Amino acid sequence: MPKIKVNDITVNYEQQGSGEKLVLIPYLAADNACYAFQVADYAKHFTCISVDPRGAGETDKPPGRYDTQLFADDIAAFMQAIGVDRAHIFGLSLGAAIGLWLAARHPQKVRSLSLHSGWAKTDPFLKTVVQGWQTMAKGLGSVTEMII
Repeated sequence: MPKIKVNDITVNYEQQGSGEKLVLIPYLAADNACYAFQVADYAKHFTCISVDPRGAGETDKPPGRYDTQLFADDIAAFMQAIGVDRAHIFGLSLGAAIGLWLAARHPQKVRSLSLHSGWAKTDPFLKTVVQGWQTMAKGLGSVTEMII
């Protein structure tokens, strides 16, 4: 799989197909393989670019605070680095939240948005759920283990 340096991290991604560009952004702690079953069909119509976001898969996992705005800036820089001026953006859960921020912060990069299981803002319920996840991840020492 190809890798490219952007925003002081090395980003891992996979590309296949031809046609208009479609950037696929996965859910929390998932890598680009989460789209493995969809990409074959999408690649009949699009150039599919499946990315491992910061902290997931084979992309670098630097210490520090991550947020959806940082992820969106990473995706925008990634697109620029691989020569994609504008693309259809497909995001699932965390990927959908990243897609929203990408559209807000870098609208020129977004041809269309396909958002699945996303959220527009954090309400008290979601905040409590995420705090529970954080507690579990700290206790287990791993976000991946917490998800499994």
